[in-house]
Amino acid sequence: MSSTIPQTTDNLRRSSIILAPMAGGPSTPELVAAVSNAGGFGTLAAGYLTVEKLVEQARQTCALLDDGEGFGINLFCPNTADAGGGTSEEGLAQWTTFRGHLAPAADHFDIDLPDAPTWSDDYFSAKVEAILADDFLPNPDALEFVSFTFGYPDKEVIARVKESGRKVVLNATSIEGVRAAAAAGADRIVLQGLAAGGHRAFVKGKDSSDNIGASVEELAQAVTEASAVTDAPIIAAGGVGHREDVVKLLGAGATAIQVGTRFLTTAEAGTKETHRRALRELTERDTVLTHAFSGKPARAIENTFTRAFSRVAPELYPQLHYLTTPIRGAANQAGDPEYLNLWAGIAFSQCENQTAGEVVAELSCSAE
Repeated sequence: MSSTIPQTTDNLRRSSIILAPMAGGPSTPELVAAVSNAGGFGTLAAGYLTVEKLVEQARQTCALLDDGEGFGINLFCPNTADAGGGTSEEGLAQWTTFRGHLAPAADHFDIDLPDAPTWSDDYFSAKVEAILADDFLPNPDALEFVSFTFGYPDKEVIARVKESGRKVVLNATSIEGVRAAAAAGADRIVLQGLAAGGHRAFVKGKDSSDNIGASVEELAQAVTEASAVTDAPIIAAGGVGHREDVVKLLGAGATAIQVGTRFLTTAEAGTKETHRRALRELTERDTVLTHAFSGKPARAIENTFTRAFSRVAPELYPQLHYLTTPIRGAANQAGDPEYLNLWAGIAFSQCENQTAGEVVAELSCSAE
């Protein structure tokens, strides 16, 4: 079963499968390089890394790539529409109240929670400077694109990325978001459906988080509509479990398909063992959208934490991320999936113990 892929000069357009950026551990140099070397296109997640760690992992990735293969880097981009929420009097009150709700979970693991909220821009400016530095990689051409999640960088940053010879990839979760991403200068646009695992990529004030339904069929319809409103190639993401899904989305007009969940249980992924086991064993459970873990909506396997805290959690990112970190860390150490952020798309039951290359081969559709 195959579908013709538009052929251009960059690997991003020649690959039908793109590895989704998976911050927080699953994204490793070994995984990113394995996907690219197998004929896909790997994305290194820079979220939650220090600048030094990003440089180290990017260079490791570059060293593992076969000749002629490339990769991308994804950055968390601060959104001005979110600024100040956690430091306002109302935000502090919401944070404090939620901290009280979490107290029984902290007691369950005999751990302490932070006494005050923490905010960070994830070293965004410093990471941009590092990526654009002349000595960033021994082979600068290996880095083919830079993508941005949660916000759109300003025009100067976009222009500098393009001047460096890399493509700019922006995310959208609606047709409204596609238009906004195109207007911001995106060379490629990832259109994320509601079935996708992990964080929603919507940009507050410019996008909508939930107007594409949670199925591959509804994502395919949105891809066709998106292709009619912009000339920028559309990369479809969300709910892909089978090659048939890839064929359907490519047939709807997508240039490539971004996949994350299927790679979480691969040998090269840095996925926490408790999370890895849950993806294989909790297949009878549903996935839910919750902002209880981080303050931003994300899709995860339903568990005790999501049931207890989803309705009372405020939308404060990244303050909730740092607040819940001790609970999540303790849960992983204890092997307890009930209090861990089990990010997963709706097709997570298709996860198997495979190599990244095997997943790429299983899903890929190559030109004949």
